[in-house]
Amino acid sequence: MIRHAALGKHAILALVLLGSGCSKQENPTVPTERPNLVFIVTDDQRFDMMGTVNPILHTPNMDHLATAGARFENAFVTSPICAASRASLLTGVVERTHRFTFGTPPLSVEFTDLSYPTLLRAAGYHTGFVGKFGVNTGEGATDTMFDAFVPLRPDPYFKELDDGTTRHLTDITADESVAYLRSVDRGHPFALTVSFNAPHAEDADERQYIWPEAMDTLYSDLPMPEPPLSDPAFFAAFPEFLKEASLNRVRWYWRFDTPEKARRMTRGYYRMISGVDAAIGRVLGELESLGMAENTVILLMGDNGYFLGERGYAGKWLPYEQSIRVPLIVFDPRGQDRLQGSRPSMPVLNIDIAPTLLDLAGVEVPAIMQGRSLAPFLAGETPADWREVFFVEHLFEHPEIPKHEGVRGERFKYARYFEQVPVYEELYDIRDDPLETRNLSTDPDYGNLLEEMRIRTDELRDEYGGPFLPVREPRQ
Repeated sequence: MIRHAALGKHAILALVLLGSGCSKQENPTVPTERPNLVFIVTDDQRFDMMGTVNPILHTPNMDHLATAGARFENAFVTSPICAASRASLLTGVVERTHRFTFGTPPLSVEFTDLSYPTLLRAAGYHTGFVGKFGVNTGEGATDTMFDAFVPLRPDPYFKELDDGTTRHLTDITADESVAYLRSVDRGHPFALTVSFNAPHAEDADERQYIWPEAMDTLYSDLPMPEPPLSDPAFFAAFPEFLKEASLNRVRWYWRFDTPEKARRMTRGYYRMISGVDAAIGRVLGELESLGMAENTVILLMGDNGYFLGERGYAGKWLPYEQSIRVPLIVFDPRGQDRLQGSRPSMPVLNIDIAPTLLDLAGVEVPAIMQGRSLAPFLAGETPADWREVFFVEHLFEHPEIPKHEGVRGERFKYARYFEQVPVYEELYDIRDDPLETRNLSTDPDYGNLLEEMRIRTDELRDEYGGPFLPVREPRQ
């Protein structure tokens, strides 16, 4: 059931902030009529897990959005874990700044007051949220952010309904999204966030990947590909702290430790993605039937990447490409002729989503946001001063997930596990070694570059908040 909320005091504060402390929007050339906005978030879907990139996958709706709109070929998250990344999606700032992940206090009102839903609502948008929220906030924060808030518990995937039947969470997410679209007042623009839990595994269920029944036969007759880097030698090359004590390795045993299990689990993961795609199709169809499609901009992004057996891993959290690189699609029907088939290649980030949504709505972007609007790319432009290097980190306090920080540029990537003694570093030439198989950090020929990457990491770390200091949930 959709819950409606009154405009709260924090939203009123946001109205004041909109008029005083905000930066100018980056691109004034987008159409002036305020569009509706639908932001679709998927969970644990990495960049190559849709049909337009990987033809084995059946994702006609994602593929349509990708071919009719802009598919950003180098989209990344700054923290490869759902809690921190979803907070960055809301706020436009990195984990080092917003300080939220699993086990920390709730996301501060400093950031929820300037989140994209709060600012859109203050500017006259009807804001809705359906699905996995995944961010702990202070009391009343979601009332400030959303007119209609429908959080859905991630597990179990099959929910018992009031009539005694069961329904898959992905289908329920589509049901509630359609209900929201039917409920909104046509006299005001709306901004709906549709947040899927799929294809995230159900960790407590030995089946792991649990798909809607309509996907039961999909991929049954297709051989499942063996992942690159699945040779045990790649896992054997890790330092000890990244081996058996790693949660990525623990979950590999759950999912991929035999060829038969790996094929079965990969097929299940694919089916979950296809289930999400079918749900997206229902949302797109409803926009069409309600006459809203021509003025609704759609964005789709994954909250982090995923290991499907690469390096002997199953999970995310680490700085490798499979973990940090995600799909990002923007479809704007108002500029379809210009956007169709475009493939911007500059690095874009999860922290760019909030500024983009605000910019598309004609709302000024707060100076606190560290991301930038993607609107110039949608107008066919590439800003001359667009970022070339970005910061990547993981700060969750977990004994089986080591913390790291570093930077990725167009050609080279640097990461350091700063709590190891001595600090463990990695340096990869991702142009010549895209699978990141040769760690150059101990090669004397790359000594100067290594030092440059260390310095750049220090600079961005300090810009965003300084050296890591634990922030823990207070004991009850």
